[in-house]
Amino acid sequence: MSSQGHRIVIVGDSIAGCTAAREVRARGHDGPLTMIGADADGCYAKPPLSKHVLKGEAAEAQTWDLSDLDITSIVDRATTVDTGRRIVTTVDGTDVPYDALIVATGASARRIAGPDRAGETVLRTFADVRALRSKLDEARTAVIVGAGFLGMEIASACASRGIAVTVVDVDPPLKRLLGPFLSDAILARAASASVEFVKADKPVSLTGDPVVGIEVADRVLTADLVVTCAGDVPETSWLDGTGIADGHGVGIDEHCATTVPEVFAAGDVAYSRGTSSRAPFWSNAVAQGKVAAASALGLEPTCAPADDYFWTEILGLSIKVVGPLPLQGDPTVLEGSVEDGSALLQWSHEDGRITIVAFGIKKPVGLLRRLARERAVPTT
Repeated sequence: MSSQGHRIVIVGDSIAGCTAAREVRARGHDGPLTMIGADADGCYAKPPLSKHVLKGEAAEAQTWDLSDLDITSIVDRATTVDTGRRIVTTVDGTDVPYDALIVATGASARRIAGPDRAGETVLRTFADVRALRSKLDEARTAVIVGAGFLGMEIASACASRGIAVTVVDVDPPLKRLLGPFLSDAILARAASASVEFVKADKPVSLTGDPVVGIEVADRVLTADLVVTCAGDVPETSWLDGTGIADGHGVGIDEHCATTVPEVFAAGDVAYSRGTSSRAPFWSNAVAQGKVAAASALGLEPTCAPADDYFWTEILGLSIKVVGPLPLQGDPTVLEGSVEDGSALLQWSHEDGRITIVAFGIKKPVGLLRRLARERAVPTT
């Protein structure tokens, strides 16, 4: 399509933002395209940071070259948007007009300590990884607050360096999403790798300034390194007063449209208005970036705004999941053995959908998707 006068502005150089930029051009838009992003390291893939870059398997983040897209790039942070005049304003006072706006500002790491307290370590950006990697070079002990995907991946990096690591959470590792069956298997693997898990009966607090440990139950755990992996917070402060965002993030429909005309959203900043919950996974960010780009151009998307796929690597064990979460009960074992760390598993959901998990077994994602489709029970 020829759309020379249609100005597309993307705020956020995230996975979703970069995907949206490439999709805008792929769908034939030859008009103005502007990306506003505040990360000094530019556009890069975040999932490999905790899986490979932190462990030293890759020295640098996997950057994305968008130079072939004829983009006006503004390295700055958006501070406000005037939805009536359709203008985004940046920190340095630059006004950027738009005809269609795509919000892809992602999320920031949730912190436990106050803003004036030193020493709390988080991991969200490449800069965070560089800082954490240097701390790992000096640490002999570590405490990780949070037993989700990120917490367990950082614990794995610590264990691979011989650092004595303790993971603290109110729930066993990944139980909220992967269910008790896989959580127990991960817990057993952690124990065999000398990774200790401490169950807290309530949210923990940090000790020291700078931070040197955490208070949990009736004791204080101290370590050379304390890392907070307590989830994330959607980056929506620049949208205050616009009606685009609320306490959940930016609500979107099946076309990634917000409640404000010509404003779309994608990635970790967004949530489905049908569920009021975010699903901050790489695959969803990519899918939503494509859908938001098409919708901003007035075109039909080529995919759905959700993709139930993610993967993680914990203590040398790869886990790939295709299908809805959370997982409840015991699975059907299609191949291999969980005890041997190599199994293909299936969970059946009440609505007929299927989740397939490759637990330490090498299977292409395409095969997992096909199994999930073929084994699903059609609903009437």
